[in-house]
Amino acid sequence: MFRAARNLLRMIGIARTLARHDALFPLDWLPATTGLILTARLLSTFRVKRSVRDLRPGARLAIALQELGPSFIKFGQMLSTRPDLAGESIANDLTTLQDDLPPFPTDLARQAIEAELDGTIDELFDSFDDEPVAAASIAQVHFAVTRPTPQEVAAAAEAGLAVESREVAVKILRPGIEKAFERDLDLFRWIAGMVERTQPRLRRLKPVAVIETFAEAVRWEMDLRMESSAAVELAENFADDPDYKVPGVDWQRTGRRVLTTERIDGIPIHDVDDLRAAGHDLEAILRKASENFFRQVFRDGYFHADMHPGNAFVMADGTLAVVDFGIMGRIDRRTRYYLADMLLGFVTGDYDRVADVHFRAGYVPGHKDRHAFKQAVRAIGEPIFGLSSADISIARLLAQLFKVTEQFEMETQPQLLLLQKTMLLAEGTGRQLAPHANMWQLAQPLIEEWMRQNRGPEAQLAERAADAFRAVERLPHAVAEFERAARAVADGNLRIDFAGGTAQRPQWPLWLAIAALAILLIIDL
Repeated sequence: MFRAARNLLRMIGIARTLARHDALFPLDWLPATTGLILTARLLSTFRVKRSVRDLRPGARLAIALQELGPSFIKFGQMLSTRPDLAGESIANDLTTLQDDLPPFPTDLARQAIEAELDGTIDELFDSFDDEPVAAASIAQVHFAVTRPTPQEVAAAAEAGLAVESREVAVKILRPGIEKAFERDLDLFRWIAGMVERTQPRLRRLKPVAVIETFAEAVRWEMDLRMESSAAVELAENFADDPDYKVPGVDWQRTGRRVLTTERIDGIPIHDVDDLRAAGHDLEAILRKASENFFRQVFRDGYFHADMHPGNAFVMADGTLAVVDFGIMGRIDRRTRYYLADMLLGFVTGDYDRVADVHFRAGYVPGHKDRHAFKQAVRAIGEPIFGLSSADISIARLLAQLFKVTEQFEMETQPQLLLLQKTMLLAEGTGRQLAPHANMWQLAQPLIEEWMRQNRGPEAQLAERAADAFRAVERLPHAVAEFERAARAVADGNLRIDFAGGTAQRPQWPLWLAIAALAILLIIDL
């Protein structure tokens, strides 16, 4: 009862903020909110900020969410990856949601560093800039210069090396951010549970599961050790690529609430005039960005999923550098193959292939009409068929495909939605760099090589052979398990009572399952 009352009071405050920005429409998605909307309008005395009156609904919502604070900014960013929840137009507008807030006092940042790293600022750094270079919803970043610690000096001396100060960037979580998020997550969970109980048509979208996924992502973002390990994994994937830079992590100055990495000196990738003035070839930059993005998604299945322009820089030698690894996407090999086959089907006009991919992957339930789905796919693909790759937006193609989710009961695929959002951001940056070029066209040689190696006839034959080999590898184990279970029955250690439908030990379905598995493996071979 107290929880409901507390959340209702918070909802009134939230609704009032939405009303001031003429952005109350999200409350229409919730049950029994007519009174809440009316109350909000009365409390806001019908005053809509003049600055937002001419904006699109999604843009007004983005500004309102920014005013509501960190949790709502992050939630809005999550919605930008879910056109199935918010609609394509609103989702696209939410991609512009700026994750920046006024900085918190530097003395609090210093206190947090000293508490986390168990050392004073003077012991850890030769200098520490008072003014942050970035302040976002969860953390802010200060530049600093390290001071070698006694441990670093001793380790270097043992190795016969000299240890030097290094320029670094120090990221510090906002004070009290964990408690603030927990409070707001409780509200989000309460709303999601209410929606799931009272709105049967929305259960397909799994609102409770969506909030739990959001909560898990936020928990990862608020443990900067996780971001550190993400940076290291991405760096390892590109260790042999001199054109792609991931800043190294200073583990001695990193903890749960503090992350220290080497400082990146470069021009933000969206500062086109500065890049041109520095003599950079903008199309070459776009080609590098395209190839690196393709490698992340299809070669590694692990990609930077927060690629707004402020997180990418071009260094003096043309190297592309990225920062901020709080949001990463992961796609398993089979999903990558399905995605490649689907995109290839669209580009070549093979709609049977596109439909088959969706049914084989389980994205569309088997009881749905395959011919009807193929027709829907054709309606998406025909407008782009025959266009040059320079005129095709892969991100918008995926967005249109997600529009048919409700009609065909497609299960939500969060990893693909995150990829679609990342592609949209990447394509937007590409248009800024080189308006007449297309990132996929520039990466075409790399794409063709990957397709030949992974989706060509020889590759698919090799994949089937590998599947068969794995089945052969599993067979001896399955047979051994079957024999073990059979001996247990013969020795009386496992007695089955078929008459009563029970067993002395409740393990008898295990050996039946093993036997069935062995038979299936043999048939599959």
